[in-house]
Formats: sequence, structure tokens, C-alpha cells
Amino acid sequence: MTVYSVRHITQYSYKRPVTFGQHRVLFRPRDSFDQRLLDATMVVEPTPARVRWIHDVFGNCIALVDIEGASDHLRFETNIRLDHTPEVPVEFEMDSEALTYPFSYEEDELPDLSCTIARSYDDPEGAVALWARQFTGAGASVQTGHILMTLCFSIRQSFVYARRVERGTQTPVETLQRRQGTCRDFALLMMEAARSLGFAARFVTGYIYVPDRDGSRTLGGGSTHAWCQVYLPGAGWVEFDPTNGIVGNQDLIRVGVARDPHQAIPLWGSYDGTSDDFGDMFVQVNVTTET
Repeated sequence: MTVYSVRHITQYSYKRPVTFGQHRVLFRPRDSFDQRLLDATMVVEPTPARVRWIHDVFGNCIALVDIEGASDHLRFETNIRLDHTPEVPVEFEMDSEALTYPFSYEEDELPDLSCTIARSYDDPEGAVALWARQFTGAGASVQTGHILMTLCFSIRQSFVYARRVERGTQTPVETLQRRQGTCRDFALLMMEAARSLGFAARFVTGYIYVPDRDGSRTLGGGSTHAWCQVYLPGAGWVEFDPTNGIVGNQDLIRVGVARDPHQAIPLWGSYDGTSDDFGDMFVQVNVTTET
């Protein structure tokens, strides 16, 4: 068991004082058997008039922040501490009928899984589906775990991680064509590839612990991180991080889950002004362990 601490600072600066719309902050990790939240704090400057907490449609904890008055800056600092237990499902311990592909989900689970099985992005020429099909092999059946692990590792080995300042996420077809992207792009590509094979998959946002940030080859540290989960009967939602080739939750701190990346933005809000009023944005993320 490891205790992780995460300090996340986001600061916006403006060329003149502006007023703000409501901001939504997704930073509080999801309590579970493999991670237990010990503490969570948030400090906002200017001091908000109101902070209200809700659970969204996916059960994520969202802080709704209302700020009154005008300011030339807006700063969010969140700090969390949690116990983390690594779970590495090498054999997945799936139900026997799901060990080989293809398999069918239980009828009583399908209504809840259907939206995570349905593909969300256009693939007019079937490029993503064709690319995913290569991992199923030429035989009548293949091990389910082998398909998903090789799919995950293929993205890690065959695509180039490239930070991008532009907002949003590339479509899976764009990522496949460019052979490069961010962690969010790779997570979405794996999700849509898995969905094209009939798997239920969803998006995960959170943090990754990098033991030695400067010398490590683990990517996505120093910022929010993204990966995906695939639902396997008997094993449940299993973590796959195609950016780093991680299967299981090793070094991954789960904050929120969603059907699509745009539903799991860590910080979202607005200001009343023109685009020229915006000055700069500064982000700092530190993930450390306690000794």
C-alpha cells in the first residue's frame, strides 16, 4: 500500500479584470477498494462566493465554483492524499465464458453497458475497426486478455507521444492516421477500437505517479493523465493505459470516469470578455509518495 499526494495548480491571467461564469472542478478521486481518499482540499483565488458539490451522471464528484466580482487572475490549487493498492490483473480472473473472444455480455448488464459499447466517432472507411481486427487473430477464437493487452501495447510501441497545446481530443481516425497524440488521444483510440470489437469501454481521467520524472520514460506525468477501462465479465472494469503500456492500476490515480473525454474535463469554466483579454495559463502538477 502506498500513500500518494497530488498538488495541482491551474492559474489563469488576464490583461484586464474580467468576471467569471461558474467553474466545474473534477479533482476528488473516486473511493474504491484499490484507492482510499484520505484528504482533499481546494483553494480558489479570488475567494469564491459559493462552492457546491454534486455527483454527475457517472458518479464523479464535481465542485461547482461561483465567483463574484472582477479579477485579473483566477487560481485553483487542489491537494489530495490517498492510500493506493496496486492491482495487476495479469490473468484478469474473468468468467470462463469470457476467457475467449468473441463472447456475449449478460442480458441484465447490456442495458447499462450499451452506451459504452456503441461507437461515438465516425469511421466512414472502417479504418479503426480494421486496425483493431488485426489483434483478434486469424483463428475462430483467441484469448480475450491477449487481444486487449496487445492492443494496449501496440499503441504504446507504434505511436509517438506528443504534447499538444490545442484544446480537445483528436478523433480516433486522426490519431490512427497521424500515429501520434496525447494520453487522451490514445485512450480514446483504444476505447473506440475495443468498442468496434464489441467490448464495453470508458474514459478515465486522473493522475500518474512517475518515480523519477526527469529520467523516467513513463509519459503523461506532471499533468493530468488519461487512460481507459474495459468491462470484462468476472473481472469488472479493468484499467488499460496505452500511453505507457500499463495494464492494471499500477501508479494510476483514478479521479473520474465517463463515456467520452469531453465529459471528464478536470477544470471547465468561462469568463465574460473578449479573447484578447486572456493573458496566459500556468499548470503545475506534482505527484509524490509519503515515506
